[in-house]
Amino acid sequence: MESLDKIELLVLDVDGVLTDGSIIVNADGSEAKSFNVRDGHGIRLWQRAGFKTAIISGRSSPPTKIRAEQLEIEHVLEGCHYKLPALEKLLDELGLAPENVAYIGDDLPDLPVMRCVGFGAAVANADNELKEYADYVTARPGGAGAVREVIEYILKTKGKWQDLMKRYLPEA
Repeated sequence: MESLDKIELLVLDVDGVLTDGSIIVNADGSEAKSFNVRDGHGIRLWQRAGFKTAIISGRSSPPTKIRAEQLEIEHVLEGCHYKLPALEKLLDELGLAPENVAYIGDDLPDLPVMRCVGFGAAVANADNELKEYADYVTARPGGAGAVREVIEYILKTKGKWQDLMKRYLPEA
């Protein structure tokens, strides 16, 4: 797929994409979120292949910041109720064009970004309206390996997967 050849940046929503959309609010007001370890490993594979990752989220959350630090995601934009201007600013800073971006979302606030980028993916349990505009709809729901699924799809299509597998299968 020609559009995937140009992808250099993977941009992720958080709630409903990196998580299942649940937010646990503890009695003290702190939040907890559950992140899928396979998604995290997929992000590491993406980075090992030489590509950049960013988060654009409508909410600000300490668990998101911590998970982004653990995964060494350099660009974390939170509290972005309008995600497209945040993406445009990030692209300007990085010197990239919209066609260089793959985006994964799950709900209506993701629609303007998905319509703008080179490759848009919706998780399996995404809003139907978003799925209509997606280039790819995952088999897995958000928070359950959907990010990893998209990363594998892009890396395999770009011909980068086999080189990454040499770390795990030296004979590959």
